[in-house]
Amino acid sequence: MADTDHEDDGGSAVSEVRTPAQIEADIVRRREQLAETLDEIGVRMHPKTIIGDAKARVASTVDHTMGRAFAAVNRVVTDVTSGLKGDDGAPRPERIVPVALVAVGVVGLLVLSTRRKRG
Repeated sequence: MADTDHEDDGGSAVSEVRTPAQIEADIVRRREQLAETLDEIGVRMHPKTIIGDAKARVASTVDHTMGRAFAAVNRVVTDVTSGLKGDDGAPRPERIVPVALVAVGVVGLLVLSTRRKRG
């Protein structure tokens, strides 16, 4: 093989003499790189990989949503319980009794509506 002009990684023209062994080694290296790339594409495009990725995204979204819901419920419960306690932490009957009566009334209405649907 004779001198060849080609561009190196920097973009400038380089003149070098390459032996057939160097060219063959370069071809082998590029084939191996191509085979690795094709294997990676095959793994990424495999239906099990696509389904697994989709499941992971859904699980992440559900975890995030559940975490936000838990934080919101926890905030509401904390607000309600702090309203039922005095500054010293003792229960405040003037607030607890009406809440308890409303809760008993709601449970009673649910029981009555369930019995009416059965009868």
